[in-house]
Amino acid sequence: MTHYFTEAAYLAASILFILGLKSLTRTDSARRGMQQAAVGMLLAIVGTLVHHDIVRYDWIIGGLVVGTVIGIPLGFMVPMTAMPQRIAISHMFGALAATLVGIVEYHEAKGVIAPARMGAIGFEVLFGALTVTGSFMAFGKLQELVSGKPITYPGQNAVNIALFLATLGLLVYIVMHPATAPVFYVMIGLAFVIGISMVLPIGGADMPVVISLLNSYAGLAASATGFAIGNNVLIIAGALDGASGLLLSVLMSKAMNRSFANILFGAFGGAAAASAARSTEGLAVRSISADDAALQLAYAKLVIVVPGYGLAVAQAQHQVRELAGLIEKHGGEVKYAIHPVAGRMPGHMNVLLAEADVPYDRLYDMDEINDEFERADVALVIGANDVVNPAARNDKSSPIYGMPILNADKAHSIIVLKRSMNPGFAGIENELFYDAKTSMLFGDAKASLTRLVTEVKNV
Repeated sequence: MTHYFTEAAYLAASILFILGLKSLTRTDSARRGMQQAAVGMLLAIVGTLVHHDIVRYDWIIGGLVVGTVIGIPLGFMVPMTAMPQRIAISHMFGALAATLVGIVEYHEAKGVIAPARMGAIGFEVLFGALTVTGSFMAFGKLQELVSGKPITYPGQNAVNIALFLATLGLLVYIVMHPATAPVFYVMIGLAFVIGISMVLPIGGADMPVVISLLNSYAGLAASATGFAIGNNVLIIAGALDGASGLLLSVLMSKAMNRSFANILFGAFGGAAAASAARSTEGLAVRSISADDAALQLAYAKLVIVVPGYGLAVAQAQHQVRELAGLIEKHGGEVKYAIHPVAGRMPGHMNVLLAEADVPYDRLYDMDEINDEFERADVALVIGANDVVNPAARNDKSSPIYGMPILNADKAHSIIVLKRSMNPGFAGIENELFYDAKTSMLFGDAKASLTRLVTEVKNV
């Protein structure tokens, strides 16, 4: 009887996972999608807990308690600025679980294991292990425990490729000779090394794609776990995760006009700033006071807000929402332009603004909003840098040349909120800051927006 309940729970969970993923494709249904996925996960857990193979629950209950004690504070206490790091750590723990399950399955088989099942276990631990260390390295770069700049050395790509090919060779060998345990554990050790060496040469500008790609790897490891232990819901959920993560990585790479090979081996964000720095040599920026900026905003008919990572760092999403409300009271219209790779994780700006109750219908993707900039009275750029840099269109020597950007430079007036003139993740100067139409309002974004709110109220 319990077997039928488990299979029914797994089927319902799989349907809810698919519906949840579909709902996440639209901002107005994303919250419902998360709820559907959460209910699906609950059903999957309940279905597993009544499985007939479970004969004791003490370790399971202990794990649930420890996970709950850790998970709830993470959910409530981690700020939005640290959400990319939290997601990287989540990938690490998920991949670690898959790796440990694979090791246990191999150990209990005692070398007597069919090639197909050995292949599933080998694939599981290989991708699981490299995702563990890769995710930890991504966490370190995002948390600035490790330099966000590419860390390279001569012949690095050749070493990485050789490591990966050697690991694949060990995987093939262990499938053919499953009883050779030392080869199995050496393969896992090399996979751990690959995870580190894979992320070290990747710069901060590519972290959104890296996180998405690691998510795909974790999903593939989970799906392989399902094949190894005969668990249908793991196969389905892992395949959904792996496929969606890979597709998202492809879409984000396209948004950056770059290939996977360039991201993984190109060391983007390194010492490529010289030409861009020369292109702005001798130019000056024009600063603006909060009261002058407030006057422009108060009388603007259309204001397009371009949020970036600086908005997340300052945790100023509520202030920008309040400012937008005041502009609308003065008769203006406010729209938000969201670049696919703004921030440090996929959808970072969408989540940030949703937290401040910004209406979903005010958020526009790059393709939807770019033509609107030409009629915008003010483009308000808050902490964004590379995604509005005209060098992507104008400077063939720039490392971001060809990357689709938001057309903020085509607005009638541009106001940029920024702490300093430091470059963005790509490490290059931004031509937009030197444009004759651009005014810089220096300072912490939250403090600057608070001043703007005060001044607009007095207009």
